[in-house]
Amino acid sequence: MSTENSKFKDFNFAEGELLLINKPYKWTSFDVVGKIRNSLKPLKLKVGHAGTLDPLATGLLIVCTGKLTKQIDTFQAEEKEYTGTMILGATTPSFDLETEIDTTFDISKITHEQIYENTTQFTGDIEQYPPAHSAVKVNGERLYVKARLGEEVELRKRFVTVPEFEITRIELPEIDFRIVCSKGTYVRSLISDFGKTLNNGAYLSKLIRTRSGNFLLSNAFDVLEFVNHVRSKKEETKLIEHNEQD
Repeated sequence: MSTENSKFKDFNFAEGELLLINKPYKWTSFDVVGKIRNSLKPLKLKVGHAGTLDPLATGLLIVCTGKLTKQIDTFQAEEKEYTGTMILGATTPSFDLETEIDTTFDISKITHEQIYENTTQFTGDIEQYPPAHSAVKVNGERLYVKARLGEEVELRKRFVTVPEFEITRIELPEIDFRIVCSKGTYVRSLISDFGKTLNNGAYLSKLIRTRSGNFLLSNAFDVLEFVNHVRSKKEETKLIEHNEQD
């Protein structure tokens, strides 16, 4: 029989598909791409993602296949939306749960009003430094490699845009938030700076990407759901081909 279209009736992976995937906790973005690429064998396709999520973050990861990988930069440039939780009153070297708490602060005198008002300093065009524990490359090497070895890292300032930063729940030391931001924004850095401007400390304990451009997490596949779907289509095609040969 058979064209690639007949093998995958819902998708045309070679021509190019944009897949919305819900990245699991502690998976790297590369883990997701690898799992999807392996599920599409024996097709030999380019597969890539449009915007890295940290391993401890979850949520929407856009994955492109085939000819659509040429448009990854376009999808990656889109505005992002996240929800998350910060912990006020402590800091970690990685600005999240990857590393242990290194400093604690008294939060007894910080009011809800101060927390709400502090968001105004982090909306609009802002400048920030990426975390030392990040995938940013300096001289061809990932910053997190140097950071984990205890080496000094050179952090370069970047300018980003944050149209919306909303506090949605305060139950100290936990603070829930929603943020809309431009490409390249490090939410971990923003949360760390948020603590500093309260003369305190803060780190990120949870982060979910809920939107990228017009694409929503609510429409995303779980990774294994997608892999099982592809596997079922392969089995269905084998059965059809077997029956046609009989």
